[in-house]
Amino acid sequence: MVTLLQDRQAPVRDVSAPAVVRVAGRTLRPSAVFDTYWRFAAARQAVYEARLSGRARPWTDDPILTQHRFTNCFRAADRVSQVLIRDVIHRGDQQWREVFFRTLLFKIFNKSSTWRLLNDALGEVRWDNYDYQALDRVLSGAFAKGERLYSAAYIVPPPQLGEDRKHRNHLRLLDMMMTSGAPERVLAAPTMRDAYEVLLSYPAIGPFLAYQYLIDLNYAAQMPFSEMDFVVPGPGARDGVRKCFGREADGIEADIIRYMADTQEEHFTRLGLSFTGLKGRPLQLIDCQNLFCEVDKYARVAHPDIAGISGRSRIKQSYRLDAAPMTAWFPPKWGLNA
Repeated sequence: MVTLLQDRQAPVRDVSAPAVVRVAGRTLRPSAVFDTYWRFAAARQAVYEARLSGRARPWTDDPILTQHRFTNCFRAADRVSQVLIRDVIHRGDQQWREVFFRTLLFKIFNKSSTWRLLNDALGEVRWDNYDYQALDRVLSGAFAKGERLYSAAYIVPPPQLGEDRKHRNHLRLLDMMMTSGAPERVLAAPTMRDAYEVLLSYPAIGPFLAYQYLIDLNYAAQMPFSEMDFVVPGPGARDGVRKCFGREADGIEADIIRYMADTQEEHFTRLGLSFTGLKGRPLQLIDCQNLFCEVDKYARVAHPDIAGISGRSRIKQSYRLDAAPMTAWFPPKWGLNA
């Protein structure tokens, strides 16, 4: 069983947070949420490992973790990412254009049931036999029945490309990307930031969404980048950074995320926390970014007196047990799959 809040009776060394932290030339004074960030990461990862090993509930006695839904510490371990990595990217034709097409089609909706719907209705969905009308018929039919096509994980704004439905405009966007050379330009980009700029140049793909799509594409064998190359903080991460470091951190959130990734071992050790990573893989920039989002939510209950940017005070999603078996299969290039 995992406890997030530190046992006050346990003998420890000095576990207090550093009085100041220097990042990007600024002096920051961490709040109580800073240490909660590390304790949350250790406890949430321990819950994941307990579930993966088949241990029975309860996996934690922390009431906030028990009652509310939080994503895994490692983005690639979440259920939707597992479907993407295992069933979308690494299953099927491995030509880069096909991998790019499948990845973006899946991620536009970010919902496993929509991916299954398309493949069950049309067979293997491929770029080399792409048929806008066929995909639209399937999606429009499901929409007319009241089925949800999009995940609520994050907002995917529709581009304005002349269609009357969100999903139709997104199909037009994907067609535009494929026919204008986006797959080739992303793959040829010399740096992760350059690849990000390619995606960012398309309609309705903003900074955070372009970064998320790039991380997804980077799971493919053809993509050469490290997850430590580049990070774009999302709105939730900015809220978490504000709660950890105050207004002095505004504008340097990406530098702070890198600081967290670079110093993780130091802080887990300082707090006496066991954290062995994802089969030995430490937190990457994308994972530290996501953890700031989750800690922002956790702090709404654990530290209600510490304000973020959005002013949100409740955690919307309650925990519901998903009885489907968990999987742990990661990009083969990471070398984690025994």
